[in-house]
Amino acid sequence: MKQDRFLIGILAAIGVLAVASVAVFLIRGNDQTYLPDDTPEGVVHNFVLAIQQRDVERVYSYLADKDYKPTYEEVRQAILVEKIGDVNNGVQVLGSEVKGNEATVDVSIIYAGGGPFQEIYSNNGTALLIRQNGAWKIESMSYPFWSWNWYSEPPKP
Repeated sequence: MKQDRFLIGILAAIGVLAVASVAVFLIRGNDQTYLPDDTPEGVVHNFVLAIQQRDVERVYSYLADKDYKPTYEEVRQAILVEKIGDVNNGVQVLGSEVKGNEATVDVSIIYAGGGPFQEIYSNNGTALLIRQNGAWKIESMSYPFWSWNWYSEPPKP
């Protein structure tokens, strides 16, 4: 009899925890918001958030106007088909250095596994930005938030 009550108590506690965790998951808000675009850190944050939200137009607007800039369709393909910047990945901005019209932003790229028992790990990376027409634009970014062929010279026939 005591074992039955003990088992029922454990099962009830597990049930309460399960209901509480589902409630917290459903109630919590998505607190990811865009930051002002007036700093290199803000542009990098917004670029990553736009990739995660699959906002192709916004992602494209953050790319620098340089030789071999990817077309809108190439960016769209990278985000929607190749799925760069998987939503399980994130970026933490560590700091930046601005020298004139150029900036580097150091980031920690966080790779979260898809399941509850998969390991979370991070790698440090860098984003390079330039100021064009008064706005910070991204020249390059660390994988997985950058496609391998962006700003690459096309192969010669």
